[in-house]
Amino acid sequence: MPLEHRLTTLDCGVRIVSEAMPSVRSVSLGFWIPSGSRGESDQEAGLSHLLEHLLFKGSASYSSLQIDQIFDGMGAELNAGTGKEATSVYAHVIDEQLPRAFDVLADMVFRPSLQEIDAERAVILEELAMYEDDPQEKVFDVLGEAVFGSHPLGRAVVGSADVIADTPSEQIKQFHHSRYAPGGVVIAAAGAVDHDRLVELASTRMPAPPGIERPPAVEPAPAAVLHTRRFERKDTEQFHVCVGGGGLSCHDERRFALRVLDTIFGGTSSSRLFQAVREQHGLAYSVYSFASSYEDAGQVGLYLGTRVDNIGEAMRIVGAELARLRSEPVSAEELRRAKENLKGRVLLSLESTVARMTRLGADVLGGVPLLSLDELVERIDAVTAADLHDLSRELWDPEQLSIAGIGPDEQRFEEAVAVIDARAAAKL
Repeated sequence: MPLEHRLTTLDCGVRIVSEAMPSVRSVSLGFWIPSGSRGESDQEAGLSHLLEHLLFKGSASYSSLQIDQIFDGMGAELNAGTGKEATSVYAHVIDEQLPRAFDVLADMVFRPSLQEIDAERAVILEELAMYEDDPQEKVFDVLGEAVFGSHPLGRAVVGSADVIADTPSEQIKQFHHSRYAPGGVVIAAAGAVDHDRLVELASTRMPAPPGIERPPAVEPAPAAVLHTRRFERKDTEQFHVCVGGGGLSCHDERRFALRVLDTIFGGTSSSRLFQAVREQHGLAYSVYSFASSYEDAGQVGLYLGTRVDNIGEAMRIVGAELARLRSEPVSAEELRRAKENLKGRVLLSLESTVARMTRLGADVLGGVPLLSLDELVERIDAVTAADLHDLSRELWDPEQLSIAGIGPDEQRFEEAVAVIDARAAAKL
């Protein structure tokens, strides 16, 4: 079953990609903009996220209330998100409402009024405060700082309170002008959509400025900082711990092997980490591994939340599983099960128009080849146990890993995570 997509580039540089799903009556439409936290200087930290919020506060043709009323009146979903490398603004509508949804989204993205800025600053400052109160979320950014150091990839997407509070409105408008340049934007759609009709909509209704403009280049990612520890003391009931290091970029062909490895190590309820820490020893409610890929870098990691009395034993087991991952080849049954899990998740996700639209927009924006379903399955099936062994020794080498923690007692944390260092010293 091939994934049939079509891609067109307009004279202004906007790329339009779509995939028809004849069996559905809805369309997911998204505008993908190369504006994320890694493209910000320290003086701009958080402006991509602030700008995403401001898109909903009105545009040249629609007030904030009108935007809400239009999408509520269509029974549609309207949402947005900001990440390390991109901002997306998207809607899920029935097919007959696509022209109306396109008009409003295009006006929001390319012609925001950028009014009510101070009110939205206050909202995001509350979001920052909420984030500071949530160690289970914040510890991932503490790990990012440990792995990427002072590079923007190590900074929280939500940004800096000082930048959010003090950046003048004219600077925010200039930031929008430079980041939302049409030459960098991708419009993606999946569902009951006709590609030629979508191109016509974009050509005749999108208020993009003339000429191909592209966003500024971003700072290249550095090599991961090796073996760094970060700890933030906070009066919590649990220690929240992340262990991780550099990973693979979204262009690395080994990314399929990494997905299989992550599934085996900590990505499912039958994974090694979950079974050892939670099921066999009852030391955590939440424990898992993860992998993130960027344009020219990546990150692997694991998360564990455990009570103060359990931190030492939990980290001992984590250290043992890290050693086993690197020294003990995966079994044929583990490999088969992980591959089938991945293929099943791919197939199930393709039943969603939002998931298909997200895949189209993210891959085209990132310059990643759009593979058919058959090609995806082939890449997963081609992964071997030797591939996983090589990756585990490269990416999960304790000498390469950094450790981040949030909790009530730094000395206890240091004593608990020292087992990772001890295993590094033993050259496992």
